[in-house]
Amino acid sequence: MKMKFSTIALAALLFVGLSLTSSFAQVGISIGIAPPAIPIYQQPYPPAAGYIWTPGYWAYDTDYYWVPGAWVLPPRVGFLWTPGYWGYNGSNYFFNEGYWGPTVGFYGGINYGYGYGGQGYYGGRWVGNTFRYNRAVTRVNTNVIHNTYVNKQVVKSTGSRASFNGPGGTTAKPTSQEEGAAKAEHLPATSTQQSRVEAAKNNPALHAANNQGKPNAEAIKALDRNSETQAGAGKAKGKAGQEAAKGNSAFGHKQGDATTRTTGSQNNAYGKAQSAEAHASHAAKSHRTVQQAGPASSTHAKGQAAQPNKKKKPKNEGPGGGH
Repeated sequence: MKMKFSTIALAALLFVGLSLTSSFAQVGISIGIAPPAIPIYQQPYPPAAGYIWTPGYWAYDTDYYWVPGAWVLPPRVGFLWTPGYWGYNGSNYFFNEGYWGPTVGFYGGINYGYGYGGQGYYGGRWVGNTFRYNRAVTRVNTNVIHNTYVNKQVVKSTGSRASFNGPGGTTAKPTSQEEGAAKAEHLPATSTQQSRVEAAKNNPALHAANNQGKPNAEAIKALDRNSETQAGAGKAKGKAGQEAAKGNSAFGHKQGDATTRTTGSQNNAYGKAQSAEAHASHAAKSHRTVQQAGPASSTHAKGQAAQPNKKKKPKNEGPGGGH
């Protein structure tokens, strides 16, 4: 009986482990209709050095909707983004989730543009702890970002705007190096990326049923502005919270772990006891009252959304390579 129970428990654990391992590779979404073609769009400037471009793609809820590309801070120094992609399994189209890792893995041979030509990423590279941008395919404001270089030899143009891997789309197969990237250590999309997917899903203008597979540029810019506004509000709220924490530390509390905070509280109690004795002695001699300090106050700031600059599409990348 004990042996039977142990065998069942082991099988259950192995099942859970396999499910977790494969969760990075494929989402439980299977659709009978292929996603629309990759639309042509203009890449915005990176907001600051260190951001990496994550290309736009078609996601699915009740229908396909476009998740615009965005500049995202990687979860670790040295990590690159492997885009997700739709694949065909013989009857339906299924989506493979993207991930962060030290190398770029297989993303279906999809030409997402701006450095993602179907294999690898040539829009920039890590040099030590610094990310440098390849201006041959990446739009960069050199007045703001100086870590750049130009390499036109890596520019690829497939001419295809197919958004899926399978009959009628791309026919690329993963290399051994790309398969190794999927098996190596990697991380899922960041919370910023996940929030962007939700925002796109809730925007009717980005749904293929409403835009016929051609998202309006103004709808994308509006999504970007809302994201910037939320990011600015979050930073302001965090800053205000820090100021409030400083104000509430009027008696010398220090931020830190539980041990530090406990020690600070003990020292604070001891200091207040000494202060109370001193005030009582002074009151007995002068018959004067002691005023208590009021609570510290804090203010909240509001972030302002930056307006994206407009530039013409770069001419150094062929059809389908700059969208």
